[in-house]
Amino acid sequence: MEVAIVGLPGSGKTTVFTALGGHPPAAGHAAGRASATVGVVKVPDERVDRLADLFHPKRTIHADVTYLDVALPPGATRAGTIDPDLLGRLRNADAFLQVARAFEGASGPADPWAEVEELDLEFAVNDHDVVTRRLERLRTSGRHGSAAERDQNAREEVLLERLEAHLADGTPLRTYPLDADEERLVRGFRFLSQKPRLVVLAIDEAGLPEAAAREAEARATHAGPGTDIVVLAGRIEAEIAALSDDDARLFLDDLGIAEASRGRVIGLTYQLLGLFSFFTAGEDECRAWTLVSGATALDAAAAIHSDLARGFIRAEVIGWQDLLDCGSTAEARKRGLLRSEGKAYPVRDGDVIEILFNVSR
Repeated sequence: MEVAIVGLPGSGKTTVFTALGGHPPAAGHAAGRASATVGVVKVPDERVDRLADLFHPKRTIHADVTYLDVALPPGATRAGTIDPDLLGRLRNADAFLQVARAFEGASGPADPWAEVEELDLEFAVNDHDVVTRRLERLRTSGRHGSAAERDQNAREEVLLERLEAHLADGTPLRTYPLDADEERLVRGFRFLSQKPRLVVLAIDEAGLPEAAAREAEARATHAGPGTDIVVLAGRIEAEIAALSDDDARLFLDDLGIAEASRGRVIGLTYQLLGLFSFFTAGEDECRAWTLVSGATALDAAAAIHSDLARGFIRAEVIGWQDLLDCGSTAEARKRGLLRSEGKAYPVRDGDVIEILFNVSR
């Protein structure tokens, strides 16, 4: 999963990137220039750690997320253009973390939703340009080819004309409902304004007492299709991320915070994308794997290795908590909690799976 962290200059975007476990660029790296800094972050998941406590494996591997800290130079959106190289990076991202400044600062009073709307407009304008150019081609070369190709082009043209009208006033495509066939028609465009996004309202330490109420209010008024909202004290979270577990616990207690928000931000992003985790567990390795909602046991096998999918016989499945309660796989089998499932079994969040397969296939 690749998530682009976007926001206007001064929004606190890079601080959020650091809080999530990324390493900020060297001083001056992005000053006045468009750029993207990459960070690969392990997904906090106590289930993996508790399985590791049971099996004492040689390796414990968490799922990971790639974050892009995308820096736009001042005036980039107001100029109506984004650097072409950055546009490509943004289009390839699976989702956005859209950071908006919700703290008072030297740059003036906070107006986070104005910042959100400014980026929404920029992304919608870029998508509108893409749709317009594609329609121009369809209205000329799209009239040629086989009957099947002409039919496909005609259906695409009708859909893009509707999307063009929707985008004309700067409305993001994530608010436009598409059925499964329409989704397939436009998937290759990787529209910016269609991507799911988690809006991060960046606050400072002074805003912590009202954080929960502010988040609830923002969700009630601004959440919608493909959009969720979280309030994050980026600088505090960045300091917590740099501490040991024991020191972080003391720091959180001093601030009166139950837990760091880093894992929650990642979890909300997973929910937006319809992702979840299953696990493999044993003496060699305990590992978290990522699947899309609706995935089957065969998909899980393929995620681990293509050979397992090709030679799939069955999957042995148990919930992670049931496995911990049993204390071992042998005890789980004895109690009848270890189930045999076929290819079509819909994998659930937290399943521990072992794939049995035929190596000769």
